[in-house]
Amino acid sequence: MAHEVESMFYVREVPWHGLGVQVQEAPRSVDALKLAGLDWKVNQEPIYTADMFKIDGFKANIRSTDKKVLGVVTDRYSVVQNDEAFQFTDSLLGEGVRYETAGSLAGGKRVWLLAKLPDTHTILGDEVMPYLVFSNSYDGSAAIRVAITPIRVVCQNTLNLAMANAKRMWSAPHVGRIEEKFEEAKQTLLHANHYMTQLNKEAENLIRKYLTDKRAKEFIQELIEMPDNATVVQARNTNRLRDDLAIRYFEAPDLEDMPKSAWRIISAISDFATHTEPLRKTVNYKENLFAKTVGGNALIDKAYEMLKAI
Repeated sequence: MAHEVESMFYVREVPWHGLGVQVQEAPRSVDALKLAGLDWKVNQEPIYTADMFKIDGFKANIRSTDKKVLGVVTDRYSVVQNDEAFQFTDSLLGEGVRYETAGSLAGGKRVWLLAKLPDTHTILGDEVMPYLVFSNSYDGSAAIRVAITPIRVVCQNTLNLAMANAKRMWSAPHVGRIEEKFEEAKQTLLHANHYMTQLNKEAENLIRKYLTDKRAKEFIQELIEMPDNATVVQARNTNRLRDDLAIRYFEAPDLEDMPKSAWRIISAISDFATHTEPLRKTVNYKENLFAKTVGGNALIDKAYEMLKAI
């Protein structure tokens, strides 16, 4: 399979592989569900051997439209339907929520939706727009996840720092009463403004940490470590990544008025982590990059912890 995107819609700009239905305005949930190709149900059916003996303890998650088996799960697995995911987001964000993109991956085994939160924030002069990302799987490979992801509007970089004093993600396994888990999620995500407030405070702290050019270059080398006993190819690739990040820190037009500081390097690393092509470009690398929008990017978190210690 050349890519993992099965169906999706997008607003205005073509994402990923250019697949999906393009729309000019972010739609409401009733339309988004159809545009994303997610207007189907998942039914659970028992599993039998070839000799027609029932296999206890397991069920098959089957898509209603084409009878495709999306996954084999235990009896404890509770299905969250696609329309329930949209209803949850509607109830969380209120009347008039607009969806920026939604779709399915891996033949329907994983689905997601992304909606813009109503308030825009300004962090150190930058416009930052928080988004809500809901992801779900029907093959039992991942929990239900809901996350707040701030996007630096000028360059579309994610700023999803893992801060100890502000929660940005909630997840729950597909067991128990899903309704109760959604109530828990609402309580967590209604504190999105708290996360954005703390992000602004962290930005103010980090921008006061001045970095000389020499120290910034040293930090980049510490962050992107050279492997022990590196081969010629490994050394070349590591230096390529370091050079890429350095260019984003020293030369990016959107950072030219920002003081050379810990916050500027976080912004450069965010750009690097969001947009740099990997050394080995797999056919689904952009889908993997999108997954980090929900779970967080390890490189950004590593840099953040290192910079706090300076």
